[in-house]
Amino acid sequence: MNPSSGFAPAGLPVREYLLVALVTAVLTFLLTGLVRVFAIRIGAVAYPRQRDVHVVPMPRLGGLAMYLGICGGMLLAHQLPVLRRAFDYSFDPTAVLIGGGIIVGIGMLDDRFELDSLTKLAGQTTCAGILVLFGIQWFVLWVPWGGDEGVVGSVLILDQNQGGLLAILLAVTMINAINFVDGLDGLASGVGLIAASATCVFSLHLLDQSGGDVGTYSPALIAATLAGACLGFLPHNFQPARIFMGDSGSMLIGLMLAASSTTASGKANPSLYGATDAIAIFSPLLIVAAVLFIPVLDLLMAVVRRTRRGVSPFAADKMHLHHRLLEIGHSQRRAVLLIYLWAGLLAFGAVAVTLYDISFVVWGVGAGVLVAVIISAIPRLRSR
Repeated sequence: MNPSSGFAPAGLPVREYLLVALVTAVLTFLLTGLVRVFAIRIGAVAYPRQRDVHVVPMPRLGGLAMYLGICGGMLLAHQLPVLRRAFDYSFDPTAVLIGGGIIVGIGMLDDRFELDSLTKLAGQTTCAGILVLFGIQWFVLWVPWGGDEGVVGSVLILDQNQGGLLAILLAVTMINAINFVDGLDGLASGVGLIAASATCVFSLHLLDQSGGDVGTYSPALIAATLAGACLGFLPHNFQPARIFMGDSGSMLIGLMLAASSTTASGKANPSLYGATDAIAIFSPLLIVAAVLFIPVLDLLMAVVRRTRRGVSPFAADKMHLHHRLLEIGHSQRRAVLLIYLWAGLLAFGAVAVTLYDISFVVWGVGAGVLVAVIISAIPRLRSR
């Protein structure tokens, strides 16, 4: 079909997306060393505190290297004829670059000067609002009620205010969820890699199902560049880490995951899919929450825990999920790999619902969850 009609020729540009992700990873890997030296020179260093796991001062600002790598990947995508459709038919990549640049700047200030929580929340909300201004928002939402006979659930059509508010709430939640989970070497970058990869696979499925709808190019591009940035940063950040991503990196990951999830799920055309697919495509519980179930659960538990103690929800403590895994006897590396396993099961399990028979997916994910529970409980069983 003619691209001007809103559709591109058949065929998935998988190689192009892989090339962009790999270039982003290489650029991030190379730039991280330079950013590490820069962080040390300006004093953006994390000194050990009581709640921290690391015991030596560690440079931060890793998010700057990730953002520069993403810019390089986006520039390459803009030069590739196939992926340029993501720029020609939407402002989504531009919104991510602008909003991401601002949130990295806020994170860099926090990495150096320790901003207060309300200032960071205001900055996060502003960056989420920038995404909405450029058109990244929810237009349709699947709900599990109100369906016709033989149809599970129904689709709500959101107006501009409702869709924008939902997008902002989702973005701020994801930003803080990734920020909360960033407590062990390689944890946030690994979870970001898993979530971005799952979102990219889901977006490619949408691209295939829609016959090349140009509106589905941007979520796959956003997710691919984010996955590349996390992959390139991970060798520097995995235990023992040589640099932390800091708030500049964790907030960037959360913002880009929110952008890719919203553009993938919030704009999907319900007329292209059946009732079973619609459940997976439109339910934020399956697509959005599942890819970040672990950090979101950790965030909610932290808010409840701190509120019950009468302190601010943003007050730091040492009772996060990764802290509890260390308490029961897991090493840092094993705790991180366990959370990778849980995140991968939930993220790719949610995406698999759209690709395979649901009963097969349930049995597969169930078996994986059983293995993960056993591995998680091994230190406790040994101590008993």
